[in-house]
Amino acid sequence: MDRNQIFSRRSIEGLIAAGRTIIITEGRILQLDGWLDKHPGGRLAVLHMVGRDATDEINVYHTEESSRLMNKYRIGRIAGPWVNFTPPIRGGIYRGAAEDDSISDDDDSDSYLASTNSSTTSIDIINDVKIGPAYLADSPLVNRAGYVTRSSPSDGAAELSATYKSLSTTASANTLKRRTSTKRPEHKSPEDYTSFAVQEEIDTDIRDYPSLDADTQRVITKKYQALHQRIKDEGFYDCHYIEYGKELVRYCLLFALFIICLRAEWYMTSAVFLGLFWHQIMFTAHDAGHRGITHNFIVDTLIGMFIADFCCGLSIGWWKSSHNVHHLVTNHPEHDPDIQNVPLFATSPLFFKSLHSSYYDFTYAWDAFANFAVRYQAYTYYPIMGIARFNLYLLSWLHLLSHRSTNLGSAAWTRPTEICFMLCYWYIFGYCLLWRTIPTWTLRVAFVLVSHIITMPLHVQITLSHWAMPTADLGDAESFPQRQLRTTMDVSCPAWLDFIHGGLQFQAVHHLFPRVPRHNLRRLQVLVRELCKEIGVKYSCLGFVGGNKEVIGRLGEVAGQVEMLVACQRYMAETGESGLH
Repeated sequence: MDRNQIFSRRSIEGLIAAGRTIIITEGRILQLDGWLDKHPGGRLAVLHMVGRDATDEINVYHTEESSRLMNKYRIGRIAGPWVNFTPPIRGGIYRGAAEDDSISDDDDSDSYLASTNSSTTSIDIINDVKIGPAYLADSPLVNRAGYVTRSSPSDGAAELSATYKSLSTTASANTLKRRTSTKRPEHKSPEDYTSFAVQEEIDTDIRDYPSLDADTQRVITKKYQALHQRIKDEGFYDCHYIEYGKELVRYCLLFALFIICLRAEWYMTSAVFLGLFWHQIMFTAHDAGHRGITHNFIVDTLIGMFIADFCCGLSIGWWKSSHNVHHLVTNHPEHDPDIQNVPLFATSPLFFKSLHSSYYDFTYAWDAFANFAVRYQAYTYYPIMGIARFNLYLLSWLHLLSHRSTNLGSAAWTRPTEICFMLCYWYIFGYCLLWRTIPTWTLRVAFVLVSHIITMPLHVQITLSHWAMPTADLGDAESFPQRQLRTTMDVSCPAWLDFIHGGLQFQAVHHLFPRVPRHNLRRLQVLVRELCKEIGVKYSCLGFVGGNKEVIGRLGEVAGQVEMLVACQRYMAETGESGLH
């Protein structure tokens, strides 16, 4: 096979329809079927990139050596800019190679536009076909979930196909109907109210962020890539190990105080110091999970295993599997496991539809208990964060005992090593500490609760940067940097408090450049602020108290939407209306 041959868009669509794992990076077409089960970051991280230009994601998540190794999976090249397909895991529909044989293979734009099984959103169609500015000024676009978005005028005067005109006309009528309807919100059907609430979020983000047209998003991407090159040139990826030396002193001090108080039989004080030790040391596990310390897979993985599995009883493999997906589809209700917490919490009205999680392969049923619990989520947030660590134990073991933790190739050793380290943790913590050292059941229970509740600020910090941010899906035309900045918030604090936040206060910066060592993130924040000004994307940054207020406000907002949903359900029951028109 000529690995430099040019593939048409239609040919690539046919390959994906046949089940091939195809992604685009730097103009190269990679077929990753043989790598899927060997990828150290998990299968799902790859599957979310199928049919997409993953240049930015690959370059910021992998070392240059890893990127070069991917070249052996190259099967060809593309000509010109790529317009993203919707990955199959996100609901993309593809035509097989045998379908529409009467359509020329070279006629990619028209054939793709005319297909009723098109897997792109209409935003993608706008990027692929030049449309007259007068038409675009008044034409809504429809994303893959059926919600209406808009694009700014684009240059060109090519005629729209009849199919797209029909789609746009229908969307315009639906939008007009929503905006001119005099029906009170509580008199809508639950389905109509949910769609109304979701559409409002999309409209807000379309209004507040740069246009999704191809030229605008391409400029944002180019400036982001230029900044990434500057970061590499100026040594931001260099880890200053002296900073981890300082961290190690703090960890040892906390652990020593835990042991001293334990031997003195000051059990509750000892529990406080153990909780603080866990809280602090997990920041370094986060760095290791991103290969942000040595940038060596084996070394950083072993560091992460020692800290997370052996010292804290939490699977670094589970964390990486979940966290890698979170970074790629940040705040997407159907795909980001970090915001899938129904029935206790909901950060998007989309959860009212009983969404199916692509990560857990599980449907989060929206039922009467969810109606009840989510209405009070602003009040239960902090108490539940106080005991959130117990849930992480469960998720860790469920991951290690599932097929998802089975890796092949160079990462095959990770699962048995993790299980060994986790068993060591439970022997030391459960048997040696709780059973053999602490004398009574009352003290044992109190010790566990105190040591785990002390870690609550870590769980609050994790949710702080995303739960208050948008969850709207703007389609596949949105660039990687814009989505990361739109869905992530930084937390401002003085430099001397950085050790409390552990680098997690720079989440927006971290999401743009996840492998940059955290001790360099404060300097990098300056450059990210400059980037945001250049590209016109809002840089969200609040203080810790202000960020907490935003999260509680968002939880309260969704709780109010649930109140309205219940009112809709009650109205339907009282009037006998079905909501179908």
